[in-house]
Amino acid sequence: MAILTRRTLLSGAATAAGAMTMAGAASAAANPAEPPADFARPDDLAPRQRLLMDFDWRFALGHAHDTARDFGFGLDQRTFAKAGTKVAAAAEADFDDKAWTPVQLPHDWAVDLPFTPTPDFDPRLEDDPRAAHGYKPLGRAYPATSVGWYRKRFDLPAADAGKRLSLEFDGVFRDCLVLLNGYVVHHHQGGYSPFRVDITDFAMPGEPNQLTLRVDASLGEGWFYEGAGVYRHVWLVKTDPLHVKQWGVFVRSEVKGATARLLVSTELAQESDGERRGEVVTTLLDPARKAVATARSGVTVQAWGDHTLDQILTLDGPALWSIETPNLYRALTEVRVGGKVVDRQVTTFGIRTIRFDAERGFFLNDRPVKLLGTCNHHDHAGLGAALPDRMQAFRIEKLKAMGSNAYRSAHNPAAPELLDACDRLGMLVIDETRRMSSDPAAMAQLEAMVRRSRNHPSIILWSIGNEEQAQQGTERGARIARTMRRAVDRLDGTRLTTAALDSGWGDGVSKVVDVLGFNYRVPKMEAYHAQVPGQPIIASEAGSTVSTRGAYVHDDKSHVSVAYDREHPWWASTAENWWTTAAERPYIAGGFIWTGFDYRGEPTPFSRWPSVASYFGVMDSCGFPKDNYFYYRAWWDPAPLLHLFPHWTWTGREGQDIEVWCHSNLDRVELSLNGRPLGAKAVVRNRHLQWTVPYAPGVLEARGWKDGRLVLTARRETAGPAAALRLSADRSRIAADGEDVAVVTVE
Repeated sequence: MAILTRRTLLSGAATAAGAMTMAGAASAAANPAEPPADFARPDDLAPRQRLLMDFDWRFALGHAHDTARDFGFGLDQRTFAKAGTKVAAAAEADFDDKAWTPVQLPHDWAVDLPFTPTPDFDPRLEDDPRAAHGYKPLGRAYPATSVGWYRKRFDLPAADAGKRLSLEFDGVFRDCLVLLNGYVVHHHQGGYSPFRVDITDFAMPGEPNQLTLRVDASLGEGWFYEGAGVYRHVWLVKTDPLHVKQWGVFVRSEVKGATARLLVSTELAQESDGERRGEVVTTLLDPARKAVATARSGVTVQAWGDHTLDQILTLDGPALWSIETPNLYRALTEVRVGGKVVDRQVTTFGIRTIRFDAERGFFLNDRPVKLLGTCNHHDHAGLGAALPDRMQAFRIEKLKAMGSNAYRSAHNPAAPELLDACDRLGMLVIDETRRMSSDPAAMAQLEAMVRRSRNHPSIILWSIGNEEQAQQGTERGARIARTMRRAVDRLDGTRLTTAALDSGWGDGVSKVVDVLGFNYRVPKMEAYHAQVPGQPIIASEAGSTVSTRGAYVHDDKSHVSVAYDREHPWWASTAENWWTTAAERPYIAGGFIWTGFDYRGEPTPFSRWPSVASYFGVMDSCGFPKDNYFYYRAWWDPAPLLHLFPHWTWTGREGQDIEVWCHSNLDRVELSLNGRPLGAKAVVRNRHLQWTVPYAPGVLEARGWKDGRLVLTARRETAGPAAALRLSADRSRIAADGEDVAVVTVE
């Protein structure tokens, strides 16, 4: 079999894998296999247990400066003097936390803090730096609200003695001190990377255990709302000493004709005395969860050692993962010793091919696909940064309904549950690390992102940075980028790298990454392509049109932007301008709107009190579409669309001209007011239609024609007084697990 390289991804070889050598790997036939005799359902992971730790926490604010208000933490300069003693009163098992607030995870304490204007801010200034973070009292200037403590008491059965025990944190903002039974067991710095804590030595099987977290959000990492606290899930993991390591199964695939060859790499750890000999059995389950192939390999792992095992499996007629048919396979990995299963793990993956072509853009399964993307931060409306799993899927569903097929996780790694939703729903992803640096902490965060997420078929690019003006056009930046790219190649190799640049194209970082991202400056892409014709390019961030949903008169005093596709910062553009450029040039692989949803912070163009949230989204913070949503829907989805705006209730403006717009992908649109024709207009691809209409109360109607047939009608009627409220839920049933949610719309 041919060796797959980075060059094949760029030049056109059909592959879902990157550089991988399969010599010496164990192999298996493609014949459908019967499940092993002791086969279990993928959700039955015993003897490994991964238990959700989201419930029954207690929370209280500490204090960054006052040790008394911080429960004695750092009281006498002996905080770390003796292991397991006197770290803080709140870490002790007998500490009385009855006055603390009961919470469950995910949890963002910042969302509950009051909005706080900047003291002594000069109102004559246009921009207040604190507006970017949404005016929440976090940071060194707010010590009383920037530190939070969490406590949870949990039992471990006596049978857990002899097992390896660990805690897995999916995301904590920002610095997290982890204490178990009074011992400091870990100190993690960084608000966006997952981390694992081995608690085997400190846990007490057969007894109650006290878990305490001190989270310090004094130092930020972004220029946007970041939240504070344990905003993603926490897990308790129990394994045999011989087990698959965290993120230790990696499935790479190569598609050739009607056959897929899979390389399954399994990383094992033996965390006890004495070598262990056993067998690794990998069973592939198709999208219907039917076993279709099995590989068995003997293995010996030395005491307190690691071992990586490669197995090759072949599938005939694989069901490929795509945007339209997001087929997902599962690899069931079993570690057996003496015929007994000592570890079992399920890894979800997809089989597909991806490549970038410098002239023709992006290809999925050898079909050209224009990337119709959005950039998004991870907070949502009143939830802040702590989203239930269902909300991750809800947001992807809303974007898919607009016609979007791609998502850029800006500017930090996506939550696992969001990537799961993208896998299930067919949404392509650029996953982005938070810090563009090659220092040890930043490299560890990059490694965690890639290792955790590399089995997700939705991910097509790794982004190593965003708008790093101090280094993106420099040789120093190029050195950093090369180190980061080497790490990505070593850990994955099946995907290319990109970086989102707002200057310095042609220098520094742009010479290192495989696919060059342009943040705005879309007109410059044509000249760059002529200068560097061999490098694929994307509009990694585009648009940044600002608007207030349902508002059609600009009001600077009230901080209102119009919902017409008109207002944007100097460095940005209208939706129509950037998309027309990108749509008409096949060498531009696609683009990513800034943003899909409004988000907390960055209230451009009103970056001053009392604005606390952005205006950039094509949907508002709750997911209600603005009018630009329908511009993209018209040209990103072939289904017929006719969207007429604005509303038609302009009391007091009778006889005055009202600007009427229409977004449609039909052939022709006729407009009338109270039955009186106002003229028909032909639809020009990627453009909007516009009329000027003197206001009169009544019914404004648009009729859309396609191939000579009336296809759609849209109306805007003058409204009377509100008569009632109507509630509707996005789902009729939810799981009774304490975590599931429904979204209720009030009209």
